[in-house]
Amino acid sequence: MRMVDLIEKKRDGHELSEEEIAFIIQGYTNGDIPDYQISAWAMAIFFRDMSRRERADLTMAMVRSGDSIDLSDIEGIKVDKHSTGGVGDTTTLVLAPLVAAAGVPVAKMSGRGLGHTGGTIDKLEAVEGFHVELTKEDFTRLVNEHGIAIIGQSGNLTPADKKLYALRDVTATVDSIPLIASSIMSKKIAAGADAIVLDVKTGAGAFMKDEQDARELAEAMVAIGNEVGRKTMAVISDMSQPLGLAIGNALEVKEAIDTLRGEGPADLLDLCLALGRQMVYLGGKAASLEEAEDKLRALIASGAALDKFKEFIANQGGNPAVADNPELLPQAPYRIELPSKEDGFVAEITADAVGTAAMILGAGRATKESEIDLSVGLVLNKKVGDAVKAGDSLVTIHASSEDVAEVKERLYKAIRVAGSAKAPVLVRGIVTE
Repeated sequence: MRMVDLIEKKRDGHELSEEEIAFIIQGYTNGDIPDYQISAWAMAIFFRDMSRRERADLTMAMVRSGDSIDLSDIEGIKVDKHSTGGVGDTTTLVLAPLVAAAGVPVAKMSGRGLGHTGGTIDKLEAVEGFHVELTKEDFTRLVNEHGIAIIGQSGNLTPADKKLYALRDVTATVDSIPLIASSIMSKKIAAGADAIVLDVKTGAGAFMKDEQDARELAEAMVAIGNEVGRKTMAVISDMSQPLGLAIGNALEVKEAIDTLRGEGPADLLDLCLALGRQMVYLGGKAASLEEAEDKLRALIASGAALDKFKEFIANQGGNPAVADNPELLPQAPYRIELPSKEDGFVAEITADAVGTAAMILGAGRATKESEIDLSVGLVLNKKVGDAVKAGDSLVTIHASSEDVAEVKERLYKAIRVAGSAKAPVLVRGIVTE
């Protein structure tokens, strides 16, 4: 096989065989195929697309390029959840203990954040003593005995995807549905789950700004998962404004605790139930989605979900007392209000701009080397559709310094008050096939 022939074949709109795709990915991973040829191939895909079968073959070729996590020693159907990312996306912190309390094993691999706020691991490390450095034996034991454990990402999962992603970033081929979908799904499949629930965001704070693009990506990923034998479904959810009220690491942990108590923001709870009922259903712990949601609501009402959170935190070295006393989480020394300049209704809270303001405070990383301040962040006091009077606080800024002029300026630009407004629809659609 010659790479130039395969570039030409895809350029002319023909399907590549499983063997040809495997040759490309293996050759690129090994360093036998140069960047310039892979760049040409990726651009051909950008313009010519890939069939459903090609997308699945590309995904599995990337899975086979490195290690895979073997979860076969863990009893039950392992269901993983993946979000395409957003601002104030606290769902994993709520879903992991909630779904585990329903009897579905949560064996999750999570990463650190780059951008607005930290990743799931950064957020959990706001709990004193919590750690994700577990041996495979301890990880398996914790999930079998307690139903839940979270570890850091392995260094050699899908190395082909890491190389290809870096190349796409500098060759204008990031925005390609088959390349995005295979990238995300290769990591999820390599992580060993039996079933996968996807939260595909759309709106200003999402990777897919346009709802139709988000739906196309959701359909592509669900098709790949089901094609390779993983039960997969997706929820398309709004990220035009931040999810929930908190943006920042310790602040989001507190919000997750509030939600597990049944006292969290309505939109965060609603999305967690929309995702959680799919996880419980796919995990075989409910005969219908309605039964699954009833079960999750009962676990919150009884306190069992919060108890599972405490158990999870304690098992991984953290102080479970934070669940009863969130003041034990890191606290920023300054709390500064952002008053509304006018009467009206909140018509817009641009999610990505709010996320950038939180990052400037220190809640996220501008580069991989950046240090995160776990205590800082933002708490929204109004959401889109809420009435507001001049002088009412729009946002509480949790800061390490009184000098937040730039943050305030960005927030005022991000939050628009108008004569009328209504809240956006949170769940835009469900994709099962």
